[in-house]
Amino acid sequence: MTSNFLFVQVMNGLSFGALLFLLASGFTLVFGLMRIVNLAHGAFYLVGGYAGIVIAGNTGNFALALIAGPVAAAVIGGVSERFLLRRVRGKELPEVLLTVGIAFVIADVNLAIFGGNPQTLRAPEVLSGALSMGSFAYPRYRLFMILLAVLVGLGLYLVQHKTRIGAIMRAGVDDREMTGMMGIDVDKVFAGMFIFGSALAGLAGVAAAGQLTMRPGADTDILLFALVVVIVGGLGSVSGAAVGSALIGLIDAFAKVWIPELSYFAIFAPMAIILVLRPRGLFGLPE
Repeated sequence: MTSNFLFVQVMNGLSFGALLFLLASGFTLVFGLMRIVNLAHGAFYLVGGYAGIVIAGNTGNFALALIAGPVAAAVIGGVSERFLLRRVRGKELPEVLLTVGIAFVIADVNLAIFGGNPQTLRAPEVLSGALSMGSFAYPRYRLFMILLAVLVGLGLYLVQHKTRIGAIMRAGVDDREMTGMMGIDVDKVFAGMFIFGSALAGLAGVAAAGQLTMRPGADTDILLFALVVVIVGGLGSVSGAAVGSALIGLIDAFAKVWIPELSYFAIFAPMAIILVLRPRGLFGLPE
């Protein structure tokens, strides 16, 4: 086992973990505040990815695609929350079934519009090729993914712990009833958080479109990984999403090299162990 091999696999794990964090952070924030296991989150990822591909393909502007993807996902997320989810708020089974239905509708609409062929977003020249670091070289785009996840993570931390909005969010997580009694419009807070979580899924979709492919079924595949991340890290915890994403990304990278026939098992085994030993996850919020 050479140092170059270890470096590449660690970086592969961290870059995939960065993508998982972009997706899982929005997922876990929505659960933390709204207690909704949003199974349409992967569909919002698909919307963001396809929107980014369309915008980048027509304008050649990658930065504009990074904006358009989250906006498209946020709009659909906002409409879903306002006209559908708000009507069944507090009813766990209807919420889950409704988000599954939303995911199916979005997936079929995307299939009708974009067809079944895999599509990718062409990265700009500055992010193409590999960056040499001494005797090592690594794709620039994957390094960009890691940097983007770090910036988003820092932004989430600052918003949560240094702003009034973050204080309201944390109050809503800790005691939703008391937060409402203090004169805070909980419905608006919930709607804003759902839209923001959807936007993060859209951002993950745009970023993934330059590294993976957008295709029918990609939403389900990535959502399974995101579910594992939030179960391991703890539902409702951004710190848990960060740790869980890095852990699952590294396990996935090394398992595909060392035990490819059991790589899927290697991903779900830690989740099963966590559920048995610590059902709330490593950083999960108390009930």
